[in-house]
Amino acid sequence: MVIPCIDLMGRKVVQLVQGQEESKVLELPDASLVLERFADFSQVQVIDLDAALGREPQADIVRQLCQRKPCRVGGGIRSIERAQEVLNCGAVKVIVGSAAFTSAGVDHAFLANLAKAVPWGKVMIAVDCVDDRVAIRGWKEVLPLTSSEAIPQLEGYCSEFLCTCIDVEGKAQGTRLEWFRKLRAVTALPVTAAGGITTDEEIRTLDEMGMHAALGVAIYRQRFPELFCSTIEAPPHSREF
Repeated sequence: MVIPCIDLMGRKVVQLVQGQEESKVLELPDASLVLERFADFSQVQVIDLDAALGREPQADIVRQLCQRKPCRVGGGIRSIERAQEVLNCGAVKVIVGSAAFTSAGVDHAFLANLAKAVPWGKVMIAVDCVDDRVAIRGWKEVLPLTSSEAIPQLEGYCSEFLCTCIDVEGKAQGTRLEWFRKLRAVTALPVTAAGGITTDEEIRTLDEMGMHAALGVAIYRQRFPELFCSTIEAPPHSREF
């Protein structure tokens, strides 16, 4: 399954390179218009970047999107109350990222409490990595924990993983399929792959692994070609997703 990503910042839909605010390559003022362009997809991934950065959450936009289409929602899910709030907005799943970890590793205490309050089937955990090390807090802190070490510890707390290869995220230069193959070997749970996924071949390979593909830059180039930043060149073998 291909899942388009809607990243919200400053009440606009944006696309960033490696999550850096200063590296914005696309900005669209109307999230509803973006959702219309994604009408033929069964599900959308919504990330509230402002909430992730500790700013005011964009709850009204998130609610509007969830009312119109099944959305998995993340960004700033640092408490049980916040997770419940997002689910009450209509999200089909809540994506927990940095809160699943401490500087020392997996935060078992928080996740155990979350599991008591939120149904297991409604929780996804984001395992985002730089050079295979888990990165948290806006990808600014890199832990001494690899993806293969983290995922088995997290399986009991979620129904699915969102795994982002930060090294190539937003660059539209292709992803690292070998990294995703390694992840597939350590968990039987569903995995959504993200980060640099660009071509039909990559999507097909991920599908053969049994993984979903979350698309950002690649799909915006196809759906909004007239607005996309021209500084990122279209890769070969791309297609209309």
